[in-house]
Amino acid sequence: MAAIGVFCASSQRLEGRWLDLAHDLGVEIGRRGHELVSGGGCVGMMGAVADGAREGGARTLGVIPQSLVDLEVADVKADELVVTDGMAARKTLLIDRADAFITLPGGLGTLDELFEVWTTATLSLHRKPILLLDSDGFYSGLLEWLRGATKQEFIRPEAMAMILVSKDVQESLDLVEEALIRT
Repeated sequence: MAAIGVFCASSQRLEGRWLDLAHDLGVEIGRRGHELVSGGGCVGMMGAVADGAREGGARTLGVIPQSLVDLEVADVKADELVVTDGMAARKTLLIDRADAFITLPGGLGTLDELFEVWTTATLSLHRKPILLLDSDGFYSGLLEWLRGATKQEFIRPEAMAMILVSKDVQESLDLVEEALIRT
């Protein structure tokens, strides 16, 4: 069993397909016997992945800053809900508590978490698998930009090779599980 950290959108105005993707990932995390580590929210994709994980039988850990608890968006159904004093402490704890990371579609906060976990990996602060779930080509523009930055030597090829990319839930977890075996 691994603790799978999932980064994703918390927006409440998303199309149903994105909520379904998050829910399906959560269910599969549970079905495969893993634990979910999330940002501790109960709304948007974050809430959908947590609900799905519980449906699939997973233990859920949410890490949320007090400011979001105050907005009443905390996942109070989480098996463990850790409240931090801010976003930086939240990210540090998410990185510490997860064994691998899957990034679903999201906005600025999701990208911030992805780049934090990726940067810390490039600095050899951890060797945890990092996967970008590029459903419906959501991240195709970002991936193109990253490949271009790598060609121009702004990003080392070894750093770029750290990011696993998948198009669907099953393949995502297959790749993460394979990577966990290698680490």
